Amino acid sequence: MHHVLMDMPVSGPGAPDASSEELIVAVEQLVRYVRRSARAGGLSTAASSALARLSREGPRRLTELARGEGVTQPNMTQLVTRMERAGLVRRVADRSDGRGVLVEITAAGQEVLTRRRAERARALGRLVGELTEPEQRATTTALLALARVLRDHHDTT
Repeated sequence: MHHVLMDMPVSGPGAPDASSEELIVAVEQLVRYVRRSARAGGLSTAASSALARLSREGPRRLTELARGEGVTQPNMTQLVTRMERAGLVRRVADRSDGRGVLVEITAAGQEVLTRRRAERARALGRLVGELTEPEQRATTTALLALARVLRDHHDTT
């Protein structure tokens, strides 16, 4: 069946008709599979996401971090406190505003994040390895294209 699907046109007559709902279910399954594969540091999804944001974007105020992660400031404060106790982040003075405090990732936090990404990459590699060569190429192309669109969208917002 995999070969049959990959030999079919992507659009137009004879193309498989995947609904938006089927695609979102597939994305949700993929995200759950990859998330479950990361065990390093014993982090929750929220902690892992906040740590990744700090790694990508640099030190942030709690309010910025909470807004970016879509959680309340009290929830982010609790999460940051737990991550701080674990040595994954630290609070530092904001050099541009002496009254402000920034949260930044520590070397230990970066190491945990690196290990988690490696675990996820191995899990995704195992999954993609079960695809046919044409499916692997199509999946790689599609995922990289979606990542590009997300980056472009983020840059304009």
